Amino acid sequence: MTAPQHFDPPLRTQLLIDGVWCAGTAGRCLDVINPSTEAVIAQVDMADKADVDRAVQAAARAFATWKNTSGAQRGALLRAIARGIQARHERLAALQSLNNGKPLAEAEIDVGDVVATFDYYAGLAEQLDTSGVSEVDLPSADFRAWIRREPAGVAALIVPWNFPMVTTAWKLAPALAAGCTVVLKPSEITPLPELELAAIALEAGLPPGVLNVLTGTGTDVGAPLAAHPTVAKVSFTGSTAVGIQVMKTAADTVKGVGLELGGKSSIVVFADADLDLAVDLVMGGGFFNAGQMCSATSRVLVQKPIAATLLERLARRAEELCVGDPFAPDVQMGPITNRMQYERVLRAIAEGRRSGARIVAGGDAVAGPGYFIRPTIFSDVPIDSALWREEIFGPVLCVSTFETETDAIESANDTRYGLVASVVTGDAERGARMTAALEAGVVWVNTPQVIFPQASWGGYKQSSLGRELGPFGLAAFQEIKQVIRPA
Repeated sequence: MTAPQHFDPPLRTQLLIDGVWCAGTAGRCLDVINPSTEAVIAQVDMADKADVDRAVQAAARAFATWKNTSGAQRGALLRAIARGIQARHERLAALQSLNNGKPLAEAEIDVGDVVATFDYYAGLAEQLDTSGVSEVDLPSADFRAWIRREPAGVAALIVPWNFPMVTTAWKLAPALAAGCTVVLKPSEITPLPELELAAIALEAGLPPGVLNVLTGTGTDVGAPLAAHPTVAKVSFTGSTAVGIQVMKTAADTVKGVGLELGGKSSIVVFADADLDLAVDLVMGGGFFNAGQMCSATSRVLVQKPIAATLLERLARRAEELCVGDPFAPDVQMGPITNRMQYERVLRAIAEGRRSGARIVAGGDAVAGPGYFIRPTIFSDVPIDSALWREEIFGPVLCVSTFETETDAIESANDTRYGLVASVVTGDAERGARMTAALEAGVVWVNTPQVIFPQASWGGYKQSSLGRELGPFGLAAFQEIKQVIRPA
């Protein structure tokens, strides 16, 4: 099966402002590239600062009404969006694979995650009708006090290219549930799934101006959004370097900021681990979505007694991994999503060679069109090298050994990031100790990287500011108001 080149109905390519699909003010367009073939699959309108202001003002006007809708009304709309996504499951998955390059099986998982997220926040929205105002026990009989949870206002959502729609759902669903209105900036690299999602939201009955979508670059759209004085909250997912700039810009107008940034996470494999399980978890943590995950467990820490055996099995599995057309049924890993990242990953591999690390699998690009890189595994990696310390965001694993549990904890925590960690061990008590000791926002023990909207997402150190998913995701788009009066 080859990638479809045409969709019926046609692809959405315009901006969405105040409920209307429209062209950008400047009349410029942006090419959208299929990373498997390097062919242009669409041209989308590019927004600029003037469009940002139009969209923010539309969202501000809509907020006056949307904030006063009931939780039941907002929940019903979120459920309608979820059903619309389900109805277009195949189309959305195909758009993911076409625009992002991930295998179709992975894209189908993404669509399921989006549905689950909208359904979950529909339930939380409905609960706000009873839980949105709560009385506080006071030590004085002379007064009564209440806490009100109210929508923050206009929210700017800036999302990345590695998980189109998924990262959007993690922000958009709770923002709408809370009663915020939204200006969404998809990645300029993968805008097609987000535009389709916006069309579904409109068809579900979302009022004009509640959701606005602006395609364009970070300079033209992202920076003006973060700086706009009417925006009350910025939620950004992307690189740490850009996140820092978003935070600096938002500081000028003292607006709320949520950041989901980079990672350089470890999977720790103890000698008592089930080796079959360990190999599966290392492969999934490093090569799912071609390693383009902030949660990639790209540092593999393995206890010395099993290091040689595990490395041999990982190298064999990596060499056997089928890389190619994401629509082919046997493909397990697709291309890197864009040329800039493709070249960045190849430079990181070359620098790894120069640092003295040893390649035991992969290490090169696949010949032909497309941004394909073979799954790559390094051993003997210097711990002061960029290969070990910096996020690569590609299919590159670095393997190192440890002797004791204490050594493993020190190595895993020796990073400026703290997003996730994985532990593979046959000892339940050790698993509990590691969970407590690891400096990470998410810890998986003997499990793949499963994520549920009911839980939480975010990390320590330079990986995050705030949390997404669960009740924390809703709270990120709420203000807290205290009301007090005489008893």
